[in-house]
Amino acid sequence: MIGTMIVVSGAFLILMFLLKKFAWGAITDLLKQREDKIANDLDSAEQSRVSAAKLEQERQQQLLASRSDAADIIKSAKENGEASRQTILNDTKEEVSRLKEKAKNDILLERDAALTSVKDDVADLSLQIAAKILNKELSPESHESLINQYIEGLGSNNEAR
Repeated sequence: MIGTMIVVSGAFLILMFLLKKFAWGAITDLLKQREDKIANDLDSAEQSRVSAAKLEQERQQQLLASRSDAADIIKSAKENGEASRQTILNDTKEEVSRLKEKAKNDILLERDAALTSVKDDVADLSLQIAAKILNKELSPESHESLINQYIEGLGSNNEAR
């Protein structure tokens, strides 16, 4: 039994020596490679997390810039709309003023034409009365009758216009 133990112990020591000589370096290299790979994976994950955080921050800044641009565009559109409204309003006021002035001028022209027409009618009536007077011998009754006819003629001519 001691002999078996010595043989088993010797075989074990030889096995350990052979493992150390041939396999221990490969096993430690594999473990080292595994450790390096895990460390690299952790570093890559950290870099990816930092990169994602940076991208998120850039997207947030771009979003804020886009909102600011949109607000500027809306403000500019409102200002342009207000300026257009004022221009249209001013143009309309000028057009109304011009039309009023034209209407006033037209009214004055019509009034002058009406006055001229009335003067012409009065002159015609005066000539007619003078012709009637010259053709008739005037007695007080015929004179009164002529004046009444003239007055009635004026009244009916004014009503016709």
